[in-house]
Amino acid sequence: MPSPAPPLAGVLETALYVDDMSLARRFYEDALGLVPMFADARLTAYPVGPRSALLLFLRGATAEVVHLPGGAIPGHAGEGPLHCALAIAAADLADWEARLIATGIPIEARMVWPRGSTSVYFRDPDGHLLELATPGLWPVW
Repeated sequence: MPSPAPPLAGVLETALYVDDMSLARRFYEDALGLVPMFADARLTAYPVGPRSALLLFLRGATAEVVHLPGGAIPGHAGEGPLHCALAIAAADLADWEARLIATGIPIEARMVWPRGSTSVYFRDPDGHLLELATPGLWPVW
């Protein structure tokens, strides 16, 4: 039996794969108010909260190994509609719902969880299921 694993500090990056980077960027920047910290033809990286990033990769542009001066990034990909939950303050839930409606984004579902959290679900232009979740969903949030 190996010794216990060292602690993890959190989830640093979450990746979604998009078919049209310009369309995806308009959605994430206009609808969610995100500001890219890095962008090129194959990747747009957005800070989300103080210690995590949402990465949008152009579908098919990451299947091969990328060699950079500091090393290599192995190929990766994702198919179909993926899911990503974004943490929001409970006091901001109504404002987020109003913003989604004002920007023409339909709220697909709403869920009140047993621990008191509320989630609203909607989709991005690539069909990814996005969730805005208030505290209480998990013991860590």
